Amino acid sequence: MRYLFEDYAFDTDRRELYREADAVAITPQVFDLLEYLIRNRERVVSKEDIIRAVWNGRIVSDAALTTRLNAVRSAIGDSGEQQRLIKTLPRRGVRFVGTVRETPMAADSAVIADSDEQRIRSASDSVRVDGIVRHGPDTRTHNGVPMLRSPSAPRLSIVVLPFANIGGNPEQDYLVEGVTDSLTTDLSRLRNLFVISRNSAFSYKGKEIDVRQVGRELNVRYVLEGSVQRNSDRLRVNVQLIDAENGKHLWAERFEKSVGDLFDVQDEIVSRVAHTLHVQLILAEAQRAKRSPDPDATDLNFQGVACLYKGWTPEYLAQARSFFERALAVDHQSIAAMVGIANVDLIAVISLLTDDPTACLSAAETNAIKALSLAPDLAYAHLVLGGIYSTTNRAAQGITECEQALALDRNLVYAHSAIGLAKYYMGRAAETEAHILEAFRLSPRDMGAYQWMYFLGAAKIHLGADAEAVARLRRSIDLNRNLPPAHFALAAALGLLGALDEARAAAEAGLALSPGFTIRRLRAAKSSDNSIYLAGLERVCTGMRMAGVPEG
Repeated sequence: MRYLFEDYAFDTDRRELYREADAVAITPQVFDLLEYLIRNRERVVSKEDIIRAVWNGRIVSDAALTTRLNAVRSAIGDSGEQQRLIKTLPRRGVRFVGTVRETPMAADSAVIADSDEQRIRSASDSVRVDGIVRHGPDTRTHNGVPMLRSPSAPRLSIVVLPFANIGGNPEQDYLVEGVTDSLTTDLSRLRNLFVISRNSAFSYKGKEIDVRQVGRELNVRYVLEGSVQRNSDRLRVNVQLIDAENGKHLWAERFEKSVGDLFDVQDEIVSRVAHTLHVQLILAEAQRAKRSPDPDATDLNFQGVACLYKGWTPEYLAQARSFFERALAVDHQSIAAMVGIANVDLIAVISLLTDDPTACLSAAETNAIKALSLAPDLAYAHLVLGGIYSTTNRAAQGITECEQALALDRNLVYAHSAIGLAKYYMGRAAETEAHILEAFRLSPRDMGAYQWMYFLGAAKIHLGADAEAVARLRRSIDLNRNLPPAHFALAAALGLLGALDEARAAAEAGLALSPGFTIRRLRAAKSSDNSIYLAGLERVCTGMRMAGVPEG
């Protein structure tokens, strides 16, 4: 359904908001709130109504509700003073009072919105499609419906095609369609990801297709195909991500789990796919951005994130910072760049790469808070702020921010590991493992798994379980050797076990990645004043001395 009011077009199928020809950035929860208000515009809705519909009945503070409502008003050019479109009625609730016209989208069609059409017609008059130069907009049909296609598909645009039912048992069709539907829904809630609606995607069900043709017809960069197979006690989902421009397979993965509660298992697998797919899409966009002769802020941000995926070394952090700073120079209001720079500063402290952690964390907090003032529902910004709080002796606040991040994006598995790290700083290292295991449950082969293993290894040293620490830290290094503190922590654990030759070798490997590291730098981090944490830190320092790590 499309709702038109003033000069806005609100498309619930595509989950897009346009003002004339320009897309308006809107977070998933703010989108849901606006949709609820518009659909219920004939009545006043109470605070309880909104919480029940948008937050599924979870406890929400008045301040949080007001923040989201203000974000809705800001997105549609309204304000609490004007109340031109959304009116607050004291002690009763709120009501959408703007004049709305409804225009249903054609079923199983991919007709683009009026605002898209206007934008396309104002684009270059000559478009090269399939090797032919066409003048004017590129007109195509899908199921007999005329379509207009823009010169280039949007970034992070994808269609989830109907998954195949392996085995062909018609009794499993509901399960296969449920996986496809749930994955489409989960992806549509990710920030800046453009997902084709279910109706359009299912028009391809049961047909022989060429993914390049699908990409042209739906104007998307990526196609996700998959299959679902259920054997007596196991559910297996295979997925593959394809570049719709050239048909190249970018990523494939199998997700498999024992069937207990079928719907819980389905939700878990969908969550795994959505999280992993989002990472792969960012990497794919970063590769595209490398080929751009004139990268914009979004291109630069993708490349910055891709650098952080490589590891937490001085080299990769410097590269990431450069990309984020360039993005901010291009767009002074780039929220992604603000969060990216904040994250680089936070990582520099966690990775023990700076001799001035206080300045790094102060700058990081400033950038994270500024980003959240512009996008209060940005889950990743809450996660970064949570890490900052945890690393500045405010771990309880850090956990609250991480929980907020998970409330906004249940697929943000890094929030679980961040809570585990916060517990470590609070002197509750015995609780760290449960949170790390939850992250692994949701994303067993995650690109960030080496970080999780490092957090767990460090916690084991604090608990005096040095042999377990060695196993976890070696696993961290096997997964990705580009994490200097994992080498130093391994050196400490080996030193405490009396394996001094191996300890010295681990210390040398760490110093090769971070030549400026000293025990004094570790102490200077001052992440917590908890007495149990500080006692554990002394164990680490003792082990490092045994391994020959410089005192500084």
